[in-house]
Amino acid sequence: MGDRLDVQAGLDVEAVRKDFPILARRLDGDRPLVYLDSANTSQKPRAVIDAVAEHDAWHNANVARAVHQLGGEATAAYEGARQDVARFIGAGRAEEVVFTKNASEALNLAAAVLGWADPPLRVGPGDEVLVTEMEHHSNLVPWQLLCRRTGATLRWIGVTDDGRLDLDGLDDLLTERTKVLAVTWVSNVLGTVNPVAELVRRAREVGALTVVDASQAVPQMPVDLAGLGDGRPDLLAFTGHKMLGPTGIGVLWGRYDLLEQLPPFLGGGEMVGVVEMAGSTYAAPPHRFEAGTPPITQAVGLGAAVRYLEGLGMEAVAAHEQHVTARLLEGLADVPGLRVLGPAEPVDRGGAVSFTLDGVHPHDVAQLLDSYGIAVRAGHHCARPLHVRFGVQASNRASSYLYTTDAEVDALVDALHRTRAFFGAAR
Repeated sequence: MGDRLDVQAGLDVEAVRKDFPILARRLDGDRPLVYLDSANTSQKPRAVIDAVAEHDAWHNANVARAVHQLGGEATAAYEGARQDVARFIGAGRAEEVVFTKNASEALNLAAAVLGWADPPLRVGPGDEVLVTEMEHHSNLVPWQLLCRRTGATLRWIGVTDDGRLDLDGLDDLLTERTKVLAVTWVSNVLGTVNPVAELVRRAREVGALTVVDASQAVPQMPVDLAGLGDGRPDLLAFTGHKMLGPTGIGVLWGRYDLLEQLPPFLGGGEMVGVVEMAGSTYAAPPHRFEAGTPPITQAVGLGAAVRYLEGLGMEAVAAHEQHVTARLLEGLADVPGLRVLGPAEPVDRGGAVSFTLDGVHPHDVAQLLDSYGIAVRAGHHCARPLHVRFGVQASNRASSYLYTTDAEVDALVDALHRTRAFFGAAR
């Protein structure tokens, strides 16, 4: 990876971009692709594409079931990917990494098993689950379902006008009745980086378990769970396709002593110990939570993505993200009628920047940008309550990543000026 790093400038973005075949694509009309939707899904480097193809071509077999050579190779690759992920996030041991199909499944797993667990872990009547107003639906709806099933009460931390968590009333919300605190590390809409370690410590003081949605954090910044000390959460979820990996693979990390106490999420093959007609015993974590044939090839691809990111260095990735985001915020500030949702300064902020343009529907903005070859997202980004909080039905979101260039940021800003002029003329 030496050719991809520059000591003074951080990432050599042009060298990095050569690793991503899709970034050389020309769209209809021979327009270069400007991909600014990485918070939705990131693009894949050749190392990941090749790892997936090579596994399927030469090592395809089911895992933990066969004694033949292919089965051994597949199992080694799958479990090797688990070790890669554990190392990448600073997990205490590989057995703390549970593979799921995405972060949504990981968070649903957490919510479901906490409703089925034995006391004192079980969430029930009289208990409270505390979330935030900026959560992705994947870290909101599962807790709504849990509260509906168990009779627990859902409460939430509000958001300030500048897009930060309103922690002034936290003592009234986080009490001895709080059983679970579920919070996003980095908002997928506002880009806000939340003080997760501080929130975890506060929750632990009242005996609450903590669940962190790290889907926007793990791809963008160094995550060292061991280094968080007493600020380390109990459970943490993220997904592969936002960090250069394949779709169909997610991760639930959990403290091993906690995972040992939780019941299975799904029943089936490989998650059991001894099966009899009257009942079954269950395998130790993580296999207890991985019923059936797991996402083997996807895990191999995620392992390759992890190694690629490690080769670049997550400190360099984070520094590049901050640089590009600062440039984008500065450029957007000069577009008349444009409103940024969330922090306007690149401090404690991730790379997702959502905005509205006065008098123009976000879908119209996105379609016109697409005609210029610029891909952004339009909608409520699976965070409708947050949009209601800011008084808008939808927004546009531009999200950069390690392959985003200054020129692409400038192209977006220029296109937004043209978009404003186009719709102004149309009126």
